[in-house]
Amino acid sequence: MSDLEDDDVPQLSSHALAALQEFYAEMKQCACPGGDDKYNVGRIEENWQLSQFWYSQETALRLAKEVTAAAGEGGRVACVSTPTVYLKLRELHREDLAVYLFEYDRRFSIYGEEFIFYDYNNPLDFPGNIAHHSFDIVIADPPYLSEECLRKTSETIKYLTQGKILLCTGAVMEEEAAKLLGVKTCKFIPKHTRTLANEFRCYVNYDSQLDHDV
Repeated sequence: MSDLEDDDVPQLSSHALAALQEFYAEMKQCACPGGDDKYNVGRIEENWQLSQFWYSQETALRLAKEVTAAAGEGGRVACVSTPTVYLKLRELHREDLAVYLFEYDRRFSIYGEEFIFYDYNNPLDFPGNIAHHSFDIVIADPPYLSEECLRKTSETIKYLTQGKILLCTGAVMEEEAAKLLGVKTCKFIPKHTRTLANEFRCYVNYDSQLDHDV
């Protein structure tokens, strides 16, 4: 017989089918971006398993303007675990800035050479083109509210920065942040697109506009 019976056709389980659909959705989402929404935060969704919580548009814009001013014309900015700030900087078309995103989530590799794979467990593991003290400012948001994570991320920050540091993390980390990085709390309070259980703050080691016009 040339016709196949229905029972002879392989069938995917509902679990396997859901996994396949999720895979295709991720592939579509990670396709090379283009057009006006190339740097739209919505292109890549939060992954809570990676402790990702995106800043609100207002916060991302305020932080992007802050690091732009702090870096100066032709400056270099390192965005460590702060993809929404990186995207906002590029959305603003600040082509005079050299901006790099240090991020564990490889979905952001769609941004080419500006993406640097970063694992806070290996805080000084960088490619050869990332030189010691080569950034005018580092903005960082450690993915976890723990002493270990902040300590290791601090190693990264101190390696990269020429001096200026903008740290975004939980209010509970204030004392540890001051000890590790010499930063102080700003008046500006960062907001996220979702309500988080922990209060967040910004910390700097320089005279920042985040302490003014709040």
